[in-house]
Amino acid sequence: MIHKILLGTYTRRISQGIYQIELDTSTETLTNLNLVTAETSPTYLAKSNEHVLYSVTSRDNQGGLSSYNQQNEFLNAVTEEGAAPCYVAVDEARQLVYGANYHKGELNTYKIQPDGSLKAAASLFHSEPTGPHKNQDKAHTHYTDLTPDQRLVVCDLGTDRVYTYDVSATGDVEEVAVYVAEPGTGPRHLVFHPTKMIAYLFGELDSSVSVLAYDGTDGRFTQKQKISTLPKDFSGENGGAAIRVSNDGRFLYASNRGHNSIAVFAIAETGLTIERIQSIATEGDFPRDFALSPDNKYIVVANQNSDNLTLYRRDNESGRLTMIQKDVFAPEAVCVYFD
Repeated sequence: MIHKILLGTYTRRISQGIYQIELDTSTETLTNLNLVTAETSPTYLAKSNEHVLYSVTSRDNQGGLSSYNQQNEFLNAVTEEGAAPCYVAVDEARQLVYGANYHKGELNTYKIQPDGSLKAAASLFHSEPTGPHKNQDKAHTHYTDLTPDQRLVVCDLGTDRVYTYDVSATGDVEEVAVYVAEPGTGPRHLVFHPTKMIAYLFGELDSSVSVLAYDGTDGRFTQKQKISTLPKDFSGENGGAAIRVSNDGRFLYASNRGHNSIAVFAIAETGLTIERIQSIATEGDFPRDFALSPDNKYIVVANQNSDNLTLYRRDNESGRLTMIQKDVFAPEAVCVYFD
């Protein structure tokens, strides 16, 4: 079987935009890298059910999102002065797209037009006090996506907060709850258990995963556990990056930039506790993102600084990973998206 994978990248050095590569499961190899769309630093990608691609973009000293139809033809770009967002998510029910802007501490909402193009809807800035870490100089919105009950959850690395919002059909948001993490956590990304109202929050700045119970009645999160993604004997600098949960809800995966590893956790049957069972090298530098294949048999990791992808085989029973291919060229890749 052939899985097509889109790669979002920076275009600071050698990359030219959005690439595609294929995972051939018969040979267990990544092959056929090609440039799909020339774009400036398309660092995060998302697709709608109509197969419209939404990408981060930077154009003429402005940042925003671009849209492309199923034939990879450019539809439009919605930009504003300043840095581009760092995360993109699609809300099919409301026909909205969300963007998180790290540099501005801003949440953006966009309305999807009939042809799939975007129109700016609303924006919101965080103004709460920031944390003690040197990278918490101001608000740094890093993630925005839907809860299981279709609210919007937003992680802010700078304010050490996770915000829950109600969203209208027009893209306006109203805060309903705020979870305050331990100072210096740096909330980066969050992923929900596939069948339980439980979320796993990755703290970039302290390399931690926090297990959070989610209350759908009021949108509140409550911490149940916090655990490091690093071995006890590691003393170097590290930044947490991507976090994923297997389809069966039994295993959690998190990437470490600095230690350059994937931390593997077993999830208890309740979902409320996790235990680290493996730490495996990414065979490259700065693994900013990774993704599980649709059947969860493989994981593909993008190492940003070393311009390579690494392919692992995943054991469905134990959750453990085995490296089967490395040194697969992919320039400045920072987003892995199974198409």
